[in-house]
Amino acid sequence: MQQTVLIVDDHAGFRHAARALLEADGYRVVGESATGGEGIAAAELLRPDLVLLDVGLPDVDGIEVTRRLSARMRHMKVVLTSSRDASDYPPHFDHCGARGFIPKAELSGSALAAAAA
Repeated sequence: MQQTVLIVDDHAGFRHAARALLEADGYRVVGESATGGEGIAAAELLRPDLVLLDVGLPDVDGIEVTRRLSARMRHMKVVLTSSRDASDYPPHFDHCGARGFIPKAELSGSALAAAAA
């Protein structure tokens, strides 16, 4: 069974590229959102297996979105992504409920599977 993914990122180009890459690797992308608020609503509606979530969103940052999703939907796995390195973020980054982190430049189906494990 294909794992379902919601992509939450404020850059349409990245969402498009991530969708193509993940679908080519066997994932089923069920939705895309451009803001944290939209991402939370889409996650609650679509109930994906995984959420690929940008840390730097224009309204609610990815760390806070992860906290909210983790509290509401414990079965859902959240993997954070950013064009920056994980070490650029504050220490609480590791304790927000995300399963893992993937730099955007390293995104692949196998990297997502490893980060979500």
